[in-house]
Amino acid sequence: MSSDDADDHPVDDADEREESLAGPDDVVETEIGRSPAVEELDQRIVDLLSWILDTETRAKIYVYLLANPGSTSEEVAKGTGLYPSTVREALAELHEEARVSREKRASEGAGNNPYEYTAIQPSDLVGDVVDQVQQELNTIFRLDRVLDREREPEPDALAETEPVTITVDDSTPPLGDDTDADAEADDEVEVESVDTESNDDDTDDS
Repeated sequence: MSSDDADDHPVDDADEREESLAGPDDVVETEIGRSPAVEELDQRIVDLLSWILDTETRAKIYVYLLANPGSTSEEVAKGTGLYPSTVREALAELHEEARVSREKRASEGAGNNPYEYTAIQPSDLVGDVVDQVQQELNTIFRLDRVLDREREPEPDALAETEPVTITVDDSTPPLGDDTDADAEADDEVEVESVDTESNDDDTDDS
């Protein structure tokens, strides 16, 4: 075996070791990219943004602009796989709602410069939603109060009915009746005493 042959084998072994070390990393990245848990998380984020932004189309555009700020409508259409007309319409609505900002792209060449779109931060987006939900809850609470007032009598009506409830105590005899009864009993006693005295006078006269 020549010295040249002996020198070639260690180099091949080193290359194989490098490939073996790089192999697992590639497999891990592939597995992570295709992980069902990650895909489920992405879908949950899209579902949440679809609820906030009303449609899944607008949610996809918002997510793409978060990852690629300063993109044109054509770039968004290519990146999301949506129709260009759909993207332009959705971007116009999002810009009107102040959920994306836009500005003309600087270009040295002649011609019309397209708009670049950038999504607002998620914290600002959630803040707008919180304000909206709070307003809706306040409206519901006000409606509940109105319905409660319709079910329950007015405070003035309650004040007018209070004397009626007090008359329930009339089941017990009033104090005046007891006094009159006692007075009648006393009169009877006095009458009896007068009769006794008259009888004694008649006996003495006889």
